[in-house]
Amino acid sequence: MLDDPVKDRWESRTEFSSCGEVRLAQGEEMQKQAVREIACLRRALKSGEGAELKVALPTVEGDPIREYYRLTPRATLEVYTDSTGDHYSDQKWSFGECYTPEWLAEISCDQ
Repeated sequence: MLDDPVKDRWESRTEFSSCGEVRLAQGEEMQKQAVREIACLRRALKSGEGAELKVALPTVEGDPIREYYRLTPRATLEVYTDSTGDHYSDQKWSFGECYTPEWLAEISCDQ
C-alpha cells in the first residue's frame, strides 16, 4: 500500500492527554458506552487543554473501523478515521475537523 498522508499526519502529531479507548460492538452507541471518555473530552474543551480519544467500531458488515478524536487546545475537534480494515470502503484514512464542537459524541465533521 502506498503512503497515506492522513495516516502520516496522525502518526506524526503532537500527542495530547488520553481520554482512553472505547470499543463499540455492533449497534452500541458512543454516548451510552463512553460516558467517562466523553466527559474527559468535555473537561478538556472547557479547560482549553488538548485531549484524544480512540474509538473502535464495526461496520454493518462487521469490518473494523478506528476513529481518533483529537480535541486541540484551540477548541478544534479533529477526527481521523482509519478505514483500512473495511473491505467495502476505499480502505484509506480520512480527516475532518470542526470548530468549537458542542456535542462531542455526535460530531460529524465535513470531510
